[in-house]
Amino acid sequence: MPAKKRFAATTHKKVVILMLDGTRAQGYLNASDLGQQETVELLSNSGEYQTLELATIKSIHFVREFRDDFEPERKAFLSRPKLDGLWVRLKFRDDDVQEGIVANDLLDLLVNGVRLTPPDLHGNSLWIFIPRTALAEMKVLGVVGVARRQPAATADKQPKLFSE
Repeated sequence: MPAKKRFAATTHKKVVILMLDGTRAQGYLNASDLGQQETVELLSNSGEYQTLELATIKSIHFVREFRDDFEPERKAFLSRPKLDGLWVRLKFRDDDVQEGIVANDLLDLLVNGVRLTPPDLHGNSLWIFIPRTALAEMKVLGVVGVARRQPAATADKQPKLFSE
C-alpha cells in the first residue's frame, strides 16, 4: 500500500508591512520561511499577490486585526519587562527606535532578521519581524527571566564548620 504524501500546512497571518520609504501594505503572509528568502509574498486584501523585497521592508507587524489608521503602539517599555528573553533596543536606518523582547537564543539572532515581542502586549501587534537590512544598531538592555545557576556546593556536600 503506497504511503500518503503529507503536505506542509500553510497558514497566512494578518500583517501590516511598514516600508523604509514610509509607505505600508497590509494583507496575509505565510511566516514559515520568513527571513530565509530575499523577498516576501503578500496576499493583499483584494486577493492579489505582491512580491516585496526584504531590503525595502522596515518591519512586518503580525496583527490581531486590520485597521485603517495603523500606527505602531508604544515603542518602549514603561518599566522592566517580565517576559523571558533579551530586552533589546533597535535603532533603524531612519533613526527610529523600537524596544522589545527577543528569544534568548543566539542562533536565532543569526538569521536574516529579528523576531520581536513588542512592549504593548495588549496592542494590535502580536509580534514583529524586522529584517537585518532595516537595522543600524541593536543593543541588549537586559536579560530577563534567566534561570539561576545552582551553587557548586550543595548543603550535603558542604563541609561542617563545627563537629556535631
